[in-house]
Amino acid sequence: MTFTALIVDKNEEGAISQTIQEIDEDQLPEGGDVTIAVEYSTLNYKDGLCLTGAGGLVRAYPHVPGVDFAGTVEASEDSRYKPGDRVVLTGWRVGEAWWGGYAQKARVKADWLVPLPDGLSTKQAMAVGTAGFTAMLAVMALEDHGLTPGDGEVLVTGAAGGVGSVATAILAHGGYQVAGVTGRPETADYLKALGAETIVAREELNEPSKRPLESERWSGCIDAVGGVMLSRVLAQMRYGASVAAVGLAGGAKLETTVIPFLLRGVNLLGIDSVMRAYEDRIKAWGRIASDLPMEQLESMIQPATLSDLPALGAAILKGQVRGRVVVDLNA
Repeated sequence: MTFTALIVDKNEEGAISQTIQEIDEDQLPEGGDVTIAVEYSTLNYKDGLCLTGAGGLVRAYPHVPGVDFAGTVEASEDSRYKPGDRVVLTGWRVGEAWWGGYAQKARVKADWLVPLPDGLSTKQAMAVGTAGFTAMLAVMALEDHGLTPGDGEVLVTGAAGGVGSVATAILAHGGYQVAGVTGRPETADYLKALGAETIVAREELNEPSKRPLESERWSGCIDAVGGVMLSRVLAQMRYGASVAAVGLAGGAKLETTVIPFLLRGVNLLGIDSVMRAYEDRIKAWGRIASDLPMEQLESMIQPATLSDLPALGAAILKGQVRGRVVVDLNA
């Protein structure tokens, strides 16, 4: 049987190509024990890297990208899953080292799957995707370190992006006072509709601080930018507050001092979603199903098909994608 897939390939000169092809099911990776009929996938920053060949994430060509997918089990050699079960996959280097979700079928290890929570459709799950899953992990980490509604402003950097959009909606729905950072003034109304009370221009935080500590402002922060902005934000955190670091859109280098950690007890929390334990995944997806307002999730969605992905992959690397791209594999 054949199915449709987006194939990324590299020629002898190193040039990357993306083509939509009909391929045979026996071309799926060996070693997987569950075969899924993929219904929806999505677009993350890593997908942009894999689609364009940047970052060295893809080691073997030809390759099917797609870090995330959701669909229905067709066949399973593992007792935890049976045909007809609805499942979601994020992380585990699927779409990088293993063929991913930009195809109508996928074959993966059962350990990498999570049952789709009640109340979520496969489309909604991919409107969430790795970005939203990471956002929820960040919210949970801040709460585990003492953040509660009413503590004051919670800053979300890169707020109009995938992680930032979902984080803003979750925090606002939970009663938190959200301040969203964006370098695109035209996204202000979008962020306010998600629940942001304050819009902070990127320029306000994108210059290095001249002092190791500034006035205390933020009771918590979810940072998708890194680099200079993270350094600046650390100097503005309230006593005992935490920053959940989830991304590096502004750079991987962090130039700061230990002063915020020593004199204000600031916590810098690293958030990894790729290799997260199964129990944490179940808890986070359960919180997503209960705490993320679905009408706001719908407002984030940019629908797409496989043919749209090459252009969108380049755009997301330039910070030009707002909200969440949802890829319909059967469109």
